Amino acid sequence: MSKQTILLGTRKGLIAYNRSNGRWTVENLSFEGQPVSIAYSDPRSGTWWACLDHGHWGVKLHRSKDRGGNWEEVPAPAYPEGEEVTDGVPAATRYIWSMAHGGKHFLSKLWLGTDPGGLFMSEDGGNSFRLVESLWQHPSRKTGWMGGGRDQPGIHSIVVDPRNEDHVHIGISCAGVFETMDGGRNWEVRNKGLRADFLPDPASDIGHDPHILVAAPSNPDMLWQQNHCGIFRSTNGGLKWEEVSQPEGPARFGFAIAVADDNPDQAWVAPADSDMVRTAIKGALCICRTDDGGKNWKDLRKGLPQENCFDIVYRHALASSGDTVVFGTTTGNLFFSPDRGESWQTLNNYLPMIYSVQFTD
Repeated sequence: MSKQTILLGTRKGLIAYNRSNGRWTVENLSFEGQPVSIAYSDPRSGTWWACLDHGHWGVKLHRSKDRGGNWEEVPAPAYPEGEEVTDGVPAATRYIWSMAHGGKHFLSKLWLGTDPGGLFMSEDGGNSFRLVESLWQHPSRKTGWMGGGRDQPGIHSIVVDPRNEDHVHIGISCAGVFETMDGGRNWEVRNKGLRADFLPDPASDIGHDPHILVAAPSNPDMLWQQNHCGIFRSTNGGLKWEEVSQPEGPARFGFAIAVADDNPDQAWVAPADSDMVRTAIKGALCICRTDDGGKNWKDLRKGLPQENCFDIVYRHALASSGDTVVFGTTTGNLFFSPDRGESWQTLNNYLPMIYSVQFTD
């Protein structure tokens, strides 16, 4: 059964759509006019979170326990005094790029990923956050991490293993994938098999640019990433990656990836033209789906614009739930599929730039 609410983080606010009697309507609009980098619903409690990027006023963090009816501001994650991104460059929270809950055994735990590359953890339900020093002090950080789409490194993906919630993978642009088995006390690099064409050594241990990292809900050992240099999959929890891009087709460069709830081999990506262009390929919007772990990809275009289209899909703006798939674009278009992408319907053409999409109850 697909979930009935879609939560959007956009350039001009948080927007919630709700489906009733087969029809999607706007349930809530919050923070109108304010950039919401991530809109996140904690499935354990139903709490909604809004990560705001005010620009002049900086990063703000709000939560709602009544589906956006009322919002409470909580202290945003802050770097301890004296911490530096690189020597002589003070560390300050510039952007909240990811959020994840700590699992059913740690009901008060939350994780936040930020630019400039800091991972934060709360153990009191988000009332306060502390920097995960073990990762921040990793010997590769100051010399091996760098900015990708942003000027400084950023943690955009946090994947908590539901079988063992001390087991967490994170994705960093640009550094790669890191893994902890002990709740963040120790970290291992998990970039074997990835390729970084932009580095002098494409097989370097550090410096890779995963655009998004996700785990298959039905098999958390199956990890997928849409990488700057292609689409990669791991069948052993990130110990080894294999490229599953199309050699000639559109399923190569992009930002977003989603994996089916019930099939670890079924995934969707949102292709874009090269890293230099970053628009829809040949002016035509498509989603690609694989049903066999990336051996083959199918273009899904029915109902999507096929000419004069400049849309791309940001890393958090593609999601699936049951047979339902939804994605939002940089030009404010929101598309919905009831049949795993075989056909698409337009929910709205006039939204702000869409940063994140999440299905929730």
